[in-house]
Amino acid sequence: MLVVHVHVHVKEDCIDAFKSASVENARQSIQEPGIARFDVLQNQDEPTKFILVEAYRTADAPARHKETAHYAVWRDAVATMMAEPRYSVKFANVHPADSNL
Repeated sequence: MLVVHVHVHVKEDCIDAFKSASVENARQSIQEPGIARFDVLQNQDEPTKFILVEAYRTADAPARHKETAHYAVWRDAVATMMAEPRYSVKFANVHPADSNL
C-alpha cells in the first residue's frame, strides 16, 4: 500500500471553498477501486493548512486517480485557492492494520 500526504496551504478567504471541493473529491475518490482511503484533514492551530491523506492499493493507482474527471475538477477548482504550491510526501505502509504481526 502506498500512502500519500498532500500538504496544502490555502488562502484564508478560500478555506470553506477548499474544504467543499476537497470533500467532494474525497467522496468520489474512495469509490475508485485503487483507493483504500482518502481523508481531508484541517490543522486545528492553523486552519489554512490541510493534509490530504490518500491510501492507494497499488503503485499505479495514483496515476489512474489523476486521470479521473473528479480529480480534474478539484485540481482546477482549487488552483487559485493556494497560498503556496502544494506538495506531497509518499510513504510505504510498514505494518498494515489488518496484519497479525
